[in-house]
Formats: sequence, C-alpha cells, structure tokens
Amino acid sequence: MIVVNPSLSALHLLSLKPSFTENVTPVYETTMDLLLKEVQSLFEQQLRVESLLALSKKLQAEFKKRLQSSPQCMLPSHNYTLPTGKEHGTYLALEVGGSTLRVALVDLDGRASSTQSLRIRRIVTSTIDNRVRDLRGLAFFDWIAGRIEEMLAADREACDHMQLKEPLPMGIAWSFPIDKRDGTLQKALNIIDASQNLNIRLDAIVNDSSAAVLSRAYVDPSTRLAVILGTGINAAIHLPVSSLHESKFGSRQVPTTVDTTHVLVNTELSMFGKHAFPVTRWDEHLNAHHILPDYQPMEYLLAGGYMGEIVRLIIVEAVETAGLFGGILPPALSIPFILDTRTLAAFEADTYPNLAPSCIYFQKEYNLPAAPTPGEMHFIRQVILSVSRRSQGYFTAAIHALSSLLQDLDDGLLDNGIDHICIGCDGSVINKYPGYMEKCQALLDQLVHIEQHGRKRVVLESAGESAVLGAGVAVAMAN
Repeated sequence: MIVVNPSLSALHLLSLKPSFTENVTPVYETTMDLLLKEVQSLFEQQLRVESLLALSKKLQAEFKKRLQSSPQCMLPSHNYTLPTGKEHGTYLALEVGGSTLRVALVDLDGRASSTQSLRIRRIVTSTIDNRVRDLRGLAFFDWIAGRIEEMLAADREACDHMQLKEPLPMGIAWSFPIDKRDGTLQKALNIIDASQNLNIRLDAIVNDSSAAVLSRAYVDPSTRLAVILGTGINAAIHLPVSSLHESKFGSRQVPTTVDTTHVLVNTELSMFGKHAFPVTRWDEHLNAHHILPDYQPMEYLLAGGYMGEIVRLIIVEAVETAGLFGGILPPALSIPFILDTRTLAAFEADTYPNLAPSCIYFQKEYNLPAAPTPGEMHFIRQVILSVSRRSQGYFTAAIHALSSLLQDLDDGLLDNGIDHICIGCDGSVINKYPGYMEKCQALLDQLVHIEQHGRKRVVLESAGESAVLGAGVAVAMAN
C-alpha cells in the first residue's frame, strides 16, 4: 500500500523515513513516478527559449555592473591584443592545474600554413599528488624545474637548444587568477627561469580561460571569448578597455595607446547568477552544506563537479520517500559527491532499452548489493537527463549573455567583415559528456534566431588542449 502526499514540503528533504505496517509493508510519502514528474518539472520548466533569453538579460545586467565595481570578477589581464596568426616558432609551455602539471613543446606554423598551424610536439604529464602539495617554500617550483628538464632532455632539438646562448622562451598557463604584481609569485617562477640546468626564459603567464581565447584566436580570427567547463566553469572575453572602470586596473596605469584599445578579461564566471538562476530544493541543500555557500552560484548549478551531487541528493530523497532500492540507501551513495560525471555520462550514453551496460557499471562502481530493477534504472537515467539538460540550458544562457555583452560594448565587431563570433570551448564536460556542446549549439542558435536584434551567429568550437596551446601562443606573442 502506498500513501501519496501531494503537498510534500521541501522541509522534509532528506529527513523522511519509510514507516512499516504490521505485515512489514513499507508505506512511502510518494511514488517514483510522481517524484520523477516533479524533478522533470522543476529542472526543465525554465528551459524554454523565452525563459533562457530572460535569464540571459539578467546575467548581462550583472556582467555590466561588475565591470565597474567588483574586485572578484571581470578582472583585466595583462594581455591586450589577440594573436595575428602570423606568429611562428617552437616554445616551451606549461599548464599548472590543481592535480596535474603538463610540460610541452608547442609548434606554431602560422594561420595560413597548409599543415596544422598550431600543435603540441611533445608533452609530459606529472601528477601533483599530496607529496608534491606538501613541498614547503619554493620547493614546489624546484620540482617543476625538474619536470621541465626531464621533458627537454627527451627532445633532441630542445636538448640541442639548451646548449645555445639564446634561451628557449616559456609560457605558463595557471588554473587560477593571477596578479602579475605579486612579487612572491614572480620570485617563485624565477626559480624555474634561472635554473642552472635549463636554458629557458619565462616570457608569459596566463590563466587557463585566457589561454583558451589565445589558442582558438590563433587559428580563427573570429574568436573573442572562450569558456572552460569541467569540474568548474570560467570564461575570458576580449573587451574594450573603456568598458571597465579604471579602478579595475589597480595601481597600474589604464592603457591609452593605439595598440591597447582592448584587454582580455578573466570573468570568473562561476561567481555570477545568485539572483538570476531558478533553483530547486536540492540546489538549496547543496549550497547550504557547501564549505563556501553562495560563493560560486553558477558553478554549483551546472558544472561537472556538482551535477553528480545534485543527482545523488535526488536519489537519497527517492530512497526515503518513494522506495527506490527498496527504501534502503546503498552505503556508497550516502557519501557526498561520490557520484561523478563519468557515471552520469555512462547513463546518458546508454541506448540499450534495458540499460544493461550502465546497470552493470553502476552496480560495480558503487558496490550495490543487488542490481537495480529496470524501473529504478529508468528513474535514475531520467533524473540524470533532467539535470544535464538544465546544465546545458543554463550554460547556453550564460554564453548568450557573454556574446551579447561583447556585441553591445565593442562597436568594432559590427563592421569587421565577419558574420559570426567564435567561442572556444574546453574542459572535461565539453570534451567528454555525450553531445553536450552540440546540444548547447542547437539551443544557442534558437536564442539568437528568436532575439532578432541583428546579432551575429555565435559558434561554439572545440579548443582542446587550450591551456598548453594558449601558453605557447602567449609566449610567441611576447616574442
């Protein structure tokens, strides 16, 4: 017997328990079908084109406000120009991320080259594990220098270059905001530069989203912005200097020369949208229990680091209120953030009617005591589809807002002879989640079409390996 309470309050989240009759028949507050309909309604009712356009306008207003008055967002970099596509040469490029260091040699042959104009010739990846994270003082940078030496020693041409008087130019892509005025950071990086075993020279430092713009702009002159969507989200955009308040530049002089009319801006996109995005009770629970509530509201709603947790919270509620898994939560699924985006992608890519491949994967990966029933697998997959569709919709609204901001502020785009704007896209969700970028492109086309304000078409293009390639382009521009 099932008792349905259609007025189930959000305050019951994660607290409702099944009760039992004398004959041990569980009595639940709702059914999986009703809960699924609620999930689909809450996650997808805001994804109509008109709703996403309204969301885009709210984000545009917030972007413009923070261009004038925020010390955390819309941060002007030290990169003012975009590549011409004529830069040539071989350069050393580093990508320093939260868990990996990648050292590469990048070849630039020019945009007009008949072969691949921008490519990685050699790359070595090293894990930044706890041992490396625990290095004290400047020892971390000594460790980086050692990894550079190992990579260069394996490349004959680079090895020969180390014997020459002229040092090999190097660029670094850093996966967090950079202030080049930070003397400690510069001193640390100089350890790499001045290593006795290397003949290199540090010429450029960029963050990962700026690197994505530079790498894509080198091969496509219509590129003006780029977005990284993986565990988190960020974007960089090339805007007129005049669109930012002078306080944004801190103690450095606001550029006024003919060559510095624009500046590459690190948006810190994850921090936007607190009062723009509609949220569900599961989002509110995630935010309330986060170590930094409200800090990155956009990221919490759509990025790869959080999609799985939102699905897990719905599963927990379904177990306790609708009898999923017989009302018993598998121990592994009680662990916050245990459900990763790989699992969501496996479900979404599974086209078998009985979802057998994802069922086997799910049971093994999370040590389920028994295989889920077909009905339970269907429920979980539909929940995942709703969460990913919302991610795609909100992501598309943010991209539309950025491209609209660009066209509103940069008059030079109107008559540059290019009928579209390219957005470079990178990150694990973009690159690995089934059909993510293609679905966002289709939705973005609808937004631009229905708006009918003479906007240019916005084209999402893959910018794979953008951090390493962008660091190579940055150092080439510096030379």
